Amino acid sequence: MSEDSLENLADKLAEEAAAMTAAMDGEESSSSGGGGSGASFGGGGGAPGGKDRNLQLILDIPLRVTVELGRTKMPVSELLNLTQGSVIELSKLAGEPMEVLVNDKLIARGEAVVVNEKFGIRLTDIISTSERIEQLG
Repeated sequence: MSEDSLENLADKLAEEAAAMTAAMDGEESSSSGGGGSGASFGGGGGAPGGKDRNLQLILDIPLRVTVELGRTKMPVSELLNLTQGSVIELSKLAGEPMEVLVNDKLIARGEAVVVNEKFGIRLTDIISTSERIEQLG
């Protein structure tokens, strides 16, 4: 993956993080008194550096990243009959993009690559914010 692609992905993630924290700030300021957590995410009112400060708050949060090759369903009887060398047919076709999930939410699609004798994924499509919002509904 090129540095430009990584920078674009980082920029998109930073924009979304800022949008999320701005939305959280809006929810906090519009909520009526009563038992709020008192947590503040904001640089407050668009102050210079506020976006960077908001992003710094979430950069160390660990996330579970999963690359899904495919899925299948099988009855318990078939599962119990699996042995070494058994082949499990998956729902995806050969050459179809794999899905990249972060905390079980689809964020990108890509193709398998081998880097230094390890498997990796080259991102070919980043899911837009609007598409991710549609997934929630």
